[in-house]
Amino acid sequence: MTSRPSLQNRLAIGISIGVTFLWLAALAASALVVRHELDEAFDSALQETAQRILPLAVTDIIRQDRTAPFRTVEALDRHEEFLTYLVRDRSGTLLIQSHDANPDIFPARPATGFRNTKTHRIYGESAVSGTLFLEIAEPLAHRKEATFEAIMAMLLPLFAFVPATLLAVIWFVRRTLKPVVRFREEIERRNSADLSPVQGTGLPREIAPLADAVNILMERLRFSLEAERNFTANSAHELRTPVAAALAQTQRLMAETRDADILARAQQIEGALKGLSRLAEKLLQLAKAEGGGVLAETPTDLMAILPHVTEDYSRVSGTDRIRLENPANLPLISRLDPDAFGILIRNLVENALKHGAADTPVILRITPEQDIRIINGGPAVDPDTLTTLKRRFARGAARSDGFGIGLAIADTIARRAGGRLKIHSPATGQEGGFEVVLTLPPP
Repeated sequence: MTSRPSLQNRLAIGISIGVTFLWLAALAASALVVRHELDEAFDSALQETAQRILPLAVTDIIRQDRTAPFRTVEALDRHEEFLTYLVRDRSGTLLIQSHDANPDIFPARPATGFRNTKTHRIYGESAVSGTLFLEIAEPLAHRKEATFEAIMAMLLPLFAFVPATLLAVIWFVRRTLKPVVRFREEIERRNSADLSPVQGTGLPREIAPLADAVNILMERLRFSLEAERNFTANSAHELRTPVAAALAQTQRLMAETRDADILARAQQIEGALKGLSRLAEKLLQLAKAEGGGVLAETPTDLMAILPHVTEDYSRVSGTDRIRLENPANLPLISRLDPDAFGILIRNLVENALKHGAADTPVILRITPEQDIRIINGGPAVDPDTLTTLKRRFARGAARSDGFGIGLAIADTIARRAGGRLKIHSPATGQEGGFEVVLTLPPP
C-alpha cells in the first residue's frame, strides 16, 4: 500500500521553503544594495581624505628643497594602513608618500578621478594648475571584507530564523488544519454500527461541503443497512412460527403413520425443517451482530462463559471432544457483551466440531496475550479457499451440513466490538488442522 503524502507536511515544508527562498532573495538584493552603498561610502572617504591631505602636501612641497629626494611621511604610531597615498608631479616623479605606500600599486602616470587596478581602488586630485597630483589607494580586498562582514551580519540571524519559521509554520498549519484532522478522525471511527452524522464544526469553507456530502452518504448507507438488517431479522423471525408448526406436524405424522415410504419422506422433511430452523437462528444472530450492541457498558470476565459452552456442546453431541485449556487460570476481561461473546464462541466451536476430524479434539486455548485459540484437526485448507471462509455462505470444500455463515457471524461480532478474528491452516505447530485466533477488544 503506497503511503499518501500529508497535507500538513506539504503545506509546512512548502511554506517554509518559500519563506526561506524569499529571505535568501531579499538577502541577495540587500547584499547588492549594501555593496553599492559601501562603495559609495568608501569612495566618498577616499575623495574626502584626498581633498584634506592635498593642501597640506602642496604646502609641504613648496617649503621643502626641490632638489632633495622624495620624502616619506612617518606615522605617529605604527598601525595597519588601509589608505596609502603618493604625491607626484606631472611627469610621475615621486615627491611624497605615506609610510606604508607601495609605488608599484599605482599607475605610472598620475591622473585625477577614480580608477581601479587589479588590487586597488585609486582616487586622484590635482593642484597648482595640474602640476602636482595626489593619489590615494584603498585595497579592493578591504572593501570585499567589509561587504562580506555586512552580509554575514544579515545572514547569521537567518540560520536561527529558518528553524523558528519552520516550527512556527508547522504550528500554524496544524492549528489551522486541526478541524480537518478532527473531521478525518471522526470518519475513521465510524463503522456500520455507528453511522451518525459527522460533526464538521470549524471546517474551512472549502472543505465544509465535503462534510455535508459525507453525512448525506452516511445517512443513505444507514437507511440501506437498516433495511437489510430489518429484512434479515424479520424474515428469520417470521420463519420461526411456520417452521416450528410444520416441524410439529411432520413429527406427529411420523408418530402416527405405519407406511414405511411415508415415514421415510417425513424424516427427510423433518431434517429439512430442522435445517431451516437452524438457518433462521443463524440469520437472527447475523442481524444481531450487524445491528450493533456488541459492547457492554462495563468490562466483564468472559472466562466464565467458556465452560458452559463446552458443557452444552458435549452434552448435545454426546462426545467429549472439546477441551478448554487455561493452565494459568487467566481471566478474559473485555467490554464485549457476554451474549454476543456467547454467540461468537458457539459459532466457532460449532464450526470446529462440524468441519474438524471426528477423531481429534477441539481445543480452546487461552494465551497470556488474552487471545482465544480454537484448534481442530483435519487436512490443511487451501490458501485460496482460506481467504474466502469469513464471507457469508462460504463453505469451501466442506462436505458437512452447514450454511457457511458461522465464521462470518463470529468475524462480524469481533470487528464490531473492536477485536480481530484470524484464521490459519495448517494450525500453529502442526502439519494440518485449522486454527482460529480471536483477539478480544480491550477493556
